[in-house]
Amino acid sequence: MTIDFKNKIRPHRSFNRPNLDEYNQDLSIFESDRGRIINSAAIRRLQQKTQVFSLERNAAVRSRLTHSMEVQQVGRFISQQIFKSLGKAKQDEFGLTNLDRQFESIVEMSCLMHDVGNPSFGHFGEGAINQWFGDYIQAFVKRKDIADDAISLKPLITDICAFEGNAQALRIVHSLQTLNLTYTQMSGIIKYTRRADQAKPTEKENDSKSYLKKKAGYYLSEVDIIDAVNKTLNIQEGCRSPFAYVMEAADDISYCIADIEDAVEKGILKFDELLIRLKEEYQTIINNGKFSVYENEISLMEQLIANNLYRYNKTKIVSDFFVPFRVALNTRSVKHASKQFIDNIDAIYHGTYNQALVEDYSSSHALLETLKSVAFKHVFCAPEVQKQELQGYRIIAGLLDIYKPLLDLDRETFTAIINKADQTPLYQTRLCNKLSSKHLRAYQDAIKPETLKEFKSHFTTDENLRIISDNAWEFYFRCRLIQDYISGMTDQFAYDEYRALHVIEN
Repeated sequence: MTIDFKNKIRPHRSFNRPNLDEYNQDLSIFESDRGRIINSAAIRRLQQKTQVFSLERNAAVRSRLTHSMEVQQVGRFISQQIFKSLGKAKQDEFGLTNLDRQFESIVEMSCLMHDVGNPSFGHFGEGAINQWFGDYIQAFVKRKDIADDAISLKPLITDICAFEGNAQALRIVHSLQTLNLTYTQMSGIIKYTRRADQAKPTEKENDSKSYLKKKAGYYLSEVDIIDAVNKTLNIQEGCRSPFAYVMEAADDISYCIADIEDAVEKGILKFDELLIRLKEEYQTIINNGKFSVYENEISLMEQLIANNLYRYNKTKIVSDFFVPFRVALNTRSVKHASKQFIDNIDAIYHGTYNQALVEDYSSSHALLETLKSVAFKHVFCAPEVQKQELQGYRIIAGLLDIYKPLLDLDRETFTAIINKADQTPLYQTRLCNKLSSKHLRAYQDAIKPETLKEFKSHFTTDENLRIISDNAWEFYFRCRLIQDYISGMTDQFAYDEYRALHVIEN
């Protein structure tokens, strides 16, 4: 099939101006996306969300925002390298002529947004949300006002218990912040292509898109925007946008070294020990039989370390090692990622390439895998980190306990509270008053009869989803409302809110 990136770089938005030129690729369209994203509250909140170390006071240690800025720069570098390597003739052939700035901006902003859906306290926060809803969901759906049978409700239950930062990112930019980004820009953050209520492919199924469906990529609540994005950009079911591959590679390259650098900064891992662990782990990885490493690459990690110790040996300042080491590692990894993009451009353009760009068992992959492995063994397992994760888990679960009474209510009572009617339960009314107005608006818009009717029309092949009652859908969107509010909190706000309200509870 023909590769023409003009079909992937398009101006369509949910709310378009009249008389839209469907193939207008003017840079200003994507500069508008850029402005909307950078000025959004979701991006600002990243400055107080965990990368690895919760409630960190040392400003030199990365937050989600500073990490995302680093990913943004690597994504920009990969994009530039792709165009440089392609040359003019190939750019013409693939419909990329004069689209270098557009391509670069789309990738950069996808990188900046890639973590906006992550809750407080990182992946432990995700786990806390899912376990809490897993513990209570069956009791919730047995309420008298939800008369649906267990079989028809199964997709809703599965979806609610599958909170995922990537899926939440799409929900934030489209349903909550309503940034009205181009479908092209949104496609860059849709990293996984499986709907949250659908099962992860098993090894026995031998699914050709197993990697792309490794995690939930979007919720039932965003099925309408996924349909619009895929239809407009000609993305087949289960496939992803080419921009998502670059965003993913930039993230993989960035966080590998960032986590261990932060660990050294905090004193969790001693610098001299780090160098020893890196050399040892690289040898272990290349000897496991999976990696294809040339003879001259057997001591690659040792060479990289030795080549970049010259400034540190003079100053004994750790950053004097990490700066040149990171530059060398990024340069090598970026060139490799861009080569992989070009070598597999047909599958990447059509979104069927079933792996990450930098995960190909090459020496570049081995280097990144070494950094990940050292971080896992010597940073994430450190007592200080695990203590912070447990604290974060307790805070998220505790906040959900506090807001549980809003999920215990029947639809009629909750609607009365939302509409500020008289004689509503005092405690639940006060809880509801604390919810974000943006989140409440999204909830109210979603449960309007006409909206639900249009929403259910997207499930043309899912009979169980079409027959679910409006009361059950209302409860689904109420669960989303609570998840939106809790997951959107910064670490510090969640901590303060938990302390304040936990005192009241006890």
